[in-house]
Amino acid sequence: MLFIVRQIGAVTTAHLFGMGRGFLFLLSAFAWVFRPPAKLRLIVKHIKEIGVDSLSVVVLSGAFTGMVLGLQGYYSLRKFNAESWLGSAVALALLRELGPVLSAFMVTGRTGSAMAAELGTMRVTEQIDALYSMAINPVKYLVSPRIIAGLIAMPLLTSIFNVVGIYGAFLIGVELLGVSSGSYFAGMEGSVVFQDVYSGLLKSVSFGLIITWVCCYKGFNAPPMATGVSQATTESVVLSFVLILVWDYFLTSIML
Repeated sequence: MLFIVRQIGAVTTAHLFGMGRGFLFLLSAFAWVFRPPAKLRLIVKHIKEIGVDSLSVVVLSGAFTGMVLGLQGYYSLRKFNAESWLGSAVALALLRELGPVLSAFMVTGRTGSAMAAELGTMRVTEQIDALYSMAINPVKYLVSPRIIAGLIAMPLLTSIFNVVGIYGAFLIGVELLGVSSGSYFAGMEGSVVFQDVYSGLLKSVSFGLIITWVCCYKGFNAPPMATGVSQATTESVVLSFVLILVWDYFLTSIML
């Protein structure tokens, strides 16, 4: 019995220690953002990697998400003779929940994994240690620009996802199933308020922080062994997915 309690205590202590290291890592990254010289070129480079390089998969997933919502929403609302509310249902679902969450998932799979693998490779091949030896802080050079880029790129990608999804639902609901285009956009205009748009964008900013923070932390601290990179990449993607869903619940419960 004492052995089991000791094991539980050791695991709990290890997890708490890891959480503390993670928060200190994030605070260090933000602290280095405000210390000169500014890495504007690196920030723009990572905005391109996070935003532009993920644009195709975000647009594709947004289009088909909107089409599915349009199809399922139409047949659900038709049971209550409420097909005119299709635009409202699609817009609220995308703006408040599906847009931020699904676009964050796409960015995690497309860019977050590559971010963790790149930093993990640099750790295993001792390139990060080489930066220390050259008196270059690797957190400022490798991590801070990525976090700032994630905070900027994620709301933009989420906005594109929402617009594409709304017009994907329009294509199915109006052009294919015969819902009135006037009622589609009128219902959307009458039900969507600024709070819906604001909450979705705030979620996307926080998701961008979670993705870059977790992926950079896991890659930066990858185990220096042959399987270290794959382990760091897998852990970063899984942990990012879980934290996105958990944080989405808390934000939703606060903003309702």
